[in-house]
Amino acid sequence: MSETIIYTMIALSAIGILAAVILYFVAQKFKVYEDPRIDEVETALPGANCGGCGFAGCRAFAEACVKENDLADLFCPVGGNDCMTDVAAVLGLEAVKQDPRVAVLRCNGSCDHRPKTNQYDGALSCAAAAALYSGDTGCQYGCLSHGDCAVSCDFDALHMNPETGLPEVVDEKCVACGACVEACPKSLFELRKRGPKDRKIYVACRNEDKGGVAKKSCEVACIGCSKCFKVCPFDAIVMNNNLAFIDSDKCKLCRKCVPECPTNSILEIGFPPRKIKTDLPPKPAAKKEAPAKPEVKGSEETKTDNSDQK
Repeated sequence: MSETIIYTMIALSAIGILAAVILYFVAQKFKVYEDPRIDEVETALPGANCGGCGFAGCRAFAEACVKENDLADLFCPVGGNDCMTDVAAVLGLEAVKQDPRVAVLRCNGSCDHRPKTNQYDGALSCAAAAALYSGDTGCQYGCLSHGDCAVSCDFDALHMNPETGLPEVVDEKCVACGACVEACPKSLFELRKRGPKDRKIYVACRNEDKGGVAKKSCEVACIGCSKCFKVCPFDAIVMNNNLAFIDSDKCKLCRKCVPECPTNSILEIGFPPRKIKTDLPPKPAAKKEAPAKPEVKGSEETKTDNSDQK
């Protein structure tokens, strides 16, 4: 072996050792400390990375949980209260329980209730259509029926109904991640409190026009008559901009408001059918007995007197 090869190997080895030493000290100088609890919290999360918690993914949510001293403002809608209990156990904190939520569509303007006034010929996207004009019906607040919400749902909980032209939420699959809320350009989706047996009552309308205009554009539009507002015993209904809104946190599902709505814009879902009160025929009046005629004593005495005179 020549001396050139030996010197080359020694030089390369020295350079490699020197570079390794330099990299080691640089790594120690600029290393970023990461709390090991982040990995534990991330393991407790469902790993959906849906963004429903308000963060970019489960890893970012885990980092936020570790940094905070209170979990009151942090919640994973996919994992729910059980998941947050596990997270709190890892961090030695107390989990704040929240009521489960479910997405609802605040529009009932199907093809039968809301006739079309024009034909849209463009990109089949709600976002694109909303950027161009108000819609293909007389209601500028209603659903555009292009299915951006269904595309955004990662849990297969939203489907477009071809007959009504409206999206339908599958309550059993909905995790209240809020993806449909962000995807809808008309802000028609709302995350409402999940009632017992998936029962819910809400105003399926977002039309803020006055009564006559709203009724003309859609048969089941809220006309702002305030009848539901007046009968609610729990102050769960508010009126704003000619539109009624039912607060799901205050609503007791008493259903008193539903029959008061003249346009059927208030939907009651998951309830047993109401009992129909049949009009019974009136009971026949009892026959009154005729009063007995009083006996006339004077007539017999008169007859007796007349016979004696004869």
